Amino acid sequence: MKINIPEVVEEVRSAFYRYEQALVNNEVEVLDELFWDSQLTLRFGVGENLYGHEAIAKFRAGRNPLDMSRDLMNTKITTYGTDFGTANTEFIRKGFVMNGRQSHTWVRTEKGWRIVAAHVSLLIPQKPGA
Repeated sequence: MKINIPEVVEEVRSAFYRYEQALVNNEVEVLDELFWDSQLTLRFGVGENLYGHEAIAKFRAGRNPLDMSRDLMNTKITTYGTDFGTANTEFIRKGFVMNGRQSHTWVRTEKGWRIVAAHVSLLIPQKPGA
């Protein structure tokens, strides 16, 4: 298996940044499109565990469209062969003090690159000496 074939990395990077733009602009249709339409798809968030595309779409539809602007840091795209990749990043939302982390597992499907698993968490600052 070849790791990080340049053109495959670029495909996953493009899909990842398409997701990012849809997220910060609350483009729910694009977000729903980019998750694999399967009961096997997972999304674990800061306050929710979602199992299956239907649950993820329902979460998106009911979400308050507040300002999701954020800055990304340390984004790493890694691909394995031609049909599988991961995207991991850290983020800080405008007006928030805690950094977050986000990971996606991407798979090439007949409809293009889709997220099959996602995780979002917040990094709680540690007290000095803790």
